[in-house]
Amino acid sequence: MESETAERPSVQVASLPRRLGAMLYDGVLLLGLVMLAITLLIVPYDLLAARPYPHQDILCRTLMQLYLVAVVAGFYVYFWTHGGQTLGMRTWRLRAVRDDGSPLNRADALRRLGWATLSLLPAGLGLWWSLFDRERLAWHDRQSRTRLVIVPLAKSRR
Repeated sequence: MESETAERPSVQVASLPRRLGAMLYDGVLLLGLVMLAITLLIVPYDLLAARPYPHQDILCRTLMQLYLVAVVAGFYVYFWTHGGQTLGMRTWRLRAVRDDGSPLNRADALRRLGWATLSLLPAGLGLWWSLFDRERLAWHDRQSRTRLVIVPLAKSRR
């Protein structure tokens, strides 16, 4: 285990307050994105079908929920595989990387998203785990073999 830690690049792992800040910021962005996604689905349906979207129908409701899950998953997978940062993560100077420091690919991002969802479901216990972990990793970081690292400030040029 020592040699594995020694080979890793020297980076600072994200603290719980930074993680929560980025999550809050991304939550606000996702709220707007989900509202836009719903509008883009329901308004054309209402216009083309000349009747309101059938919210009570179990099939329509299930399809809508799957569509919204795909929108949220697409948000994270896209940003994690294109630079490793969502807008909230960029604001809080965080980047999602693999354990070896390399960028996430699509499989890594999906694995991280799946484990993060499971990790956050029981009152966020998997996230609180980072308070007790010796490397400050959340449960889903360990399970997905990824981590959130702090991006160093760029030095200004004079």
